[in-house]
Parts: sequence; C-alpha cells; structure tokens
Amino acid sequence: MSKYYIGLSVTYHDPALAIIDEYGEVLFAEATERYLQNKRALNCEPDQLFRLPELLAQYCPNPTQLVIAINWRKKRPLYETLLSGLGFLSAPGLLKTGIKKLCSPLQNYQLHHMMACQRSSIESSSVNLVRIVKEYYPHCALSFVDYDHHLTHAAAACYSSPFEQAACAVIDSWGEHGAMAFYRYTNRKLERIHETRGIASASLGLYYMKITELCGFDWLKGEEWKVMGLAPYGQLNQTFYDVLAATVHIDGFDCRHVSENVFDKLAKLDDFKHRQGDPITLAADLAFTGQAFFGDAVTGLLNHLHTVAGCDNLALAGGCALNSSYNGQITARTAFKHVHIPPAPADDGCALGAAWLAYHHDHPQHGHPPKLLSPYLGSVIDDEAIGRLIQYNGALAIQQLPDSICQATAELLAQGKLVAWVQGRAEFGPRALGNRSILADSRHANMQDHINQNVKFREKFRPFAPSVLHEYAGDYFDNYHESPYMDKTLHIRDAMQNRVAAVCHVDGTGRLQTVKREWNPRFYELIEHFYQLTQVPMLLNTSFNVMGKPLIHSLEDAVAVFLTTGLDALVINDYLITKPHYESPKPSI
Repeated sequence: MSKYYIGLSVTYHDPALAIIDEYGEVLFAEATERYLQNKRALNCEPDQLFRLPELLAQYCPNPTQLVIAINWRKKRPLYETLLSGLGFLSAPGLLKTGIKKLCSPLQNYQLHHMMACQRSSIESSSVNLVRIVKEYYPHCALSFVDYDHHLTHAAAACYSSPFEQAACAVIDSWGEHGAMAFYRYTNRKLERIHETRGIASASLGLYYMKITELCGFDWLKGEEWKVMGLAPYGQLNQTFYDVLAATVHIDGFDCRHVSENVFDKLAKLDDFKHRQGDPITLAADLAFTGQAFFGDAVTGLLNHLHTVAGCDNLALAGGCALNSSYNGQITARTAFKHVHIPPAPADDGCALGAAWLAYHHDHPQHGHPPKLLSPYLGSVIDDEAIGRLIQYNGALAIQQLPDSICQATAELLAQGKLVAWVQGRAEFGPRALGNRSILADSRHANMQDHINQNVKFREKFRPFAPSVLHEYAGDYFDNYHESPYMDKTLHIRDAMQNRVAAVCHVDGTGRLQTVKREWNPRFYELIEHFYQLTQVPMLLNTSFNVMGKPLIHSLEDAVAVFLTTGLDALVINDYLITKPHYESPKPSI
C-alpha cells in the first residue's frame, strides 16, 4: 500500500499544494503562484489541472490511497451564509448601498468580495485533483477532510518547529469565526486555548491592511511589505495612533471593537488620506505609527499567552507572522525566550498544515522527533533544460564548473557583479533563501540603489536582506538569535553598519537569514568563499524576480529575467551563464 496526504490551501489568495507520505515525511510543498508566474495567484486553484499528472507521478507513484485535506471548513459561518443567501456576495450584491456597515476598518464591498471569493474557492476545492486521479489511478481510494483554518496555521507552525512543546499564536486577517486563535502544543497534539469569535471581534490583520491602503499601497497585491520598509523613515503621529487605539480594546485574548461611536472613529482613519502636507512624509509617518500600534497590540496578546500557556517557546503563524520587523523584537518585548516562525506562515503554509493534521489523525501515536523543517521543498530546474539552452543558445556564454562554481561566483560578487543564483529545490514560502536568489556584495551602500533601479525596478526605500554565516552572526547583530527563514529583523551593531552598508536599513536593521552548512551546504560554501576574499561573512540576498512577479519557476523564467534586467551573471546548478557583449551599469563605489 502507498498512502499519501495531499494538503490544499484553498484560500482565494496564496493557494498552495503540499504532499506528505505515509511515514510523515514532507515530499513537496509549493505555492501556486510559482507555476503560474502570477503573483499571489488570486482566485486560482491550488491543484492546477495540467500540472497534477507530473506532480503525482513524481511524488505519489502508484498510490493506493490519497487523503485530500483542505484548510477551511466546508460548513461556513452563519453570518457568511446569510449574506450569501441575501445576494450580497454576488457581483450585483457588491454594488448594493444602504447596508449596515460591518464593524471593520475595511469597506463592506471589500469584505464581501473576500467572502465571495473564499466561498467559491472552497466549493470548487479538489475537483481538479479528483478528475486526474480517476483518469490516471482509477483504483486509488480517495478520502476528504476539511479543517478549521486557524488550526491549519497552527499545525504548520508547530509541526515545523524544533519544539517538543510550545505556546502557539495565530494572528491573521480572518478565519471561520474570528481573526486570532491560541493553542497549547504538547506531544505532537494541539489544544485550543482561545479563539476570537463574532463579527464584533477586531482583526489586527485587517487593520494592517487598512494602514497599507492609507499609505498608498495595495494590500490585495500583498504590499504590506512596503509599509514595513517605509516605516523607519517616519515618526510617531500621536493623533493617528490614538485613533487606532480608540477603536480596539484588548483584554487578555479578547480583541474587540470599542462599541461607542466605533464607526465615527473608524471614519477618522480615512480622514488621514486627505491631510495636508508632503504625501511621502505623511505616508512614512502613518507607516511608522501603524507598525507601532501593531507591535504594541501583539506584545500584549503574546504576554498574556505566555502567562496562560506557561511555556517559554512560541510558535507564531498567520499572515501577521510575516511582520519580520516585529518578529525580531518578540524575545525583548515579551516573556518568550524562543520563537519559531515557519517558512510559509501565511495561507500558502496552510497546505502543509492541513496535510500534517490529516497524517497525525491517522497516526496519533506516531511522532517523529521534532526538527526544523527544511524550506527547500519546491520544484527543481534540471540539467536537461540547461542542455537545451546550450544547444539552441547563440549569444550567452555558458560554462559548466562542477568543482569551482562557488569559488567562481564568489569572485564575481567580490568584484561588484550582480548574480542570480539558482540551486536545487525552490523555497517554500515568500522568501528567497539561497536557492532562488539574486546576490550581491553586502559592503557598499550604493548597491541598494543599483539593484532597485536596474534589477528589481522598485521603490528606493525597500531594503535588502543579509544572508550571514551563523558562526559570525553574533559579531554583526545585537541580541543575535537564529533566523533560518529570513523571518526576523535585528539591529546591526553600530560598529558594523558601515562594513555591511548594502544590507543596513535606514534604522540600522537588517532582516537576516541565518546560514548553516547543514541547512544549505552549497549556499554556505558560496558565502564562505566570499568571506575568504573579503573578510565579510555575509551577502546581500533578494528574491530572484522583478517587482510584481513571483520568484522564478522555470529555466525560461530565469533567462527572461536575466536578459531583461541589469544582472551580470546567472548561475543554475553547476552552470555559469554570462552576457559577453553587454556591460551593465555599475554602482559608484
């Protein structure tokens, strides 16, 4: 018998697919946006019809049983069902006026659109997968299970952690009943401590989305990143902070809208769009203040969780766990001593959480020793594809360097070259962790503008991440603690900020990636060679994409970005690819 567990994140944004075998090993996990090259893959199925045969053949050969698990309950909440029955979740329904304003910082039509998309995604879940299994594996038995959304978040955080026991917080924009849930994790089992419930409960995720909107960014595109990047350029706007704080009351785990004149207070948020003054300065102040409000609110919740759970280990998930600026402050601002955030804490990670829950339901006594999950769970670009490029390419210089690719690449980086670095399996989650990365010298401040202008084509206030060898990280970061998935922002020591100016943000911080040899041997070797050349054990690391696009997926994606940007070299596996007849603009050093 060959039994597999397939988890589907059927959220209308950031869908994903994960596969676990009958022994509990993760075989594959990837967001749908990669294959489609469609950022966030809004309203797309995680089980893409034309890709499934390849995935099943590779990771589920000759299956006799498949358990298909999804990350939302098929039975929908009462308020959502009522709205649907009254027609508010249809296209004409979004246009209806005179409806009571929902208690939320977002407009009704925005919330109704999200609900409508989510219902559609749940209703059509697994349809493609069932068709392909029936055609290719007609004797395979299928079973289906659906889980509470926040429980799948918690499973993704806890089962991927190195902890035997932990307190778990899921802080999100929304779920079946509310926006947050808290758990106790012991012996591979999750016990819910508290869940916010009811339409009057407040959502810190929705508030951050509103702040994103007020700053002039688009939360539907996932531009909350820009708020975090812009915040250090601003300062506290006490009036704005007071308006935010006056709309939300937090008592223990309970996070609710203040009932008295809440709609008048929420309306004041929109007033900030029309304030006089420099719009960039105003946006920076709103970003700084919104981040401060978010941090204060989460700190209160986490300290209460520590008191109730009585555990120093924290597993954190939900969309708000992508806030790396706050994540790096948790051990300083709360009583928790150790923090784990999975590589995909948002809804794409729920595919893995759902698959894990299904596996542990069938194997309640079968628990692997806890270990940190490798994020390298996605697709590969094989040498066969590169062979075709070699055969038909007539312009690019291509060298195969099986014994010296790391050394040759380190030399290019030390010379100030920009290198796209593609190795092995793609990362699961939103961050490039040394397998689908653009790399550069971390020493020179002008490298930031050079990459933003000539490769990423994005705003100049967006920072870049340092990937640092673990053994030396304490020399560069105050209060250093490991950040394996680039999930925490820490302060760079004052004496080191000029030494690694390309990865030092305006407030002296860096969203670091800890690199260990056992986690990624080839990436470690590359940085080690760079260290031998420069005495700096750190590279600038950013995702291999351009703004508005996902990380590259195929060889064709990689070559397209390489040829249409100012990248100097493309390294795929053992192959070094360069542009012999083009000299890209260089930063003035």
